[in-house]
Amino acid sequence: MKFAVIGGTGLIGSQVVKSLNAAGHEAVPHSQSTGVDVITGKGLDEAVAGADVLVSLTNSPTFDKDSLAFFQTSMDNLLAAGRKGGIRHFVILSIVGVDKVPELDYYKAKVLQEDILAAGAIPYSIVRATQFMEFMDATMSWTTDGDTVRLPPTPIQPIAAKDVADAVAEVAAGAPLGGIRNIGGPEVFTLDELGRITLSHKSDGRTVVTDPTAGMFAAVKGDVLTDKNAHLAPTRYADWLS
Repeated sequence: MKFAVIGGTGLIGSQVVKSLNAAGHEAVPHSQSTGVDVITGKGLDEAVAGADVLVSLTNSPTFDKDSLAFFQTSMDNLLAAGRKGGIRHFVILSIVGVDKVPELDYYKAKVLQEDILAAGAIPYSIVRATQFMEFMDATMSWTTDGDTVRLPPTPIQPIAAKDVADAVAEVAAGAPLGGIRNIGGPEVFTLDELGRITLSHKSDGRTVVTDPTAGMFAAVKGDVLTDKNAHLAPTRYADWLS
């Protein structure tokens, strides 16, 4: 099959392209760097022409309320191009528990993206992943003050980006789900615990202080960002760190 992978040069997209091509498909990466713009629509018709499956891994440049407009416009443009090009399967990547954290503008925007896809005329699949292992350093940087990192005890089920990409590629190559598949890492940690493990492994002298009010994940109530019944990926956090 032929796949048009929008956002195909990023962390997940580049690995999705690699995985699909290794399986014998033809996956073509598209992004702003290749002349495709999901907001203006530039290059979209050409990108999806002749493709069987459209995979969108584009992301909003901001995590605030402007992300709502990004996903509204980009999904409208992608669906229009997909219909015109005869796409038979449209796949997006979302977040486990995304509909249970209405306090976060970015999560509301991802729910909007899901809703627009589900309401569209193209058969679809949504892959929801737990938090990426690769984002841990950035998460800690948001709440670092000198030698102190403040993190809430929010339950997290970290998953490696490669495992996410493999799952997206698998779903994209299959029949449309007409719904959601949850994927997650094999272990659950609290975020503060994960911070301590990360700093210890890197011999980083910063100290993690448990603070239920610190950072974006302070808005998360309970364990909604985890799913022990999800399709579990193989990579454990300690192995990924190594």
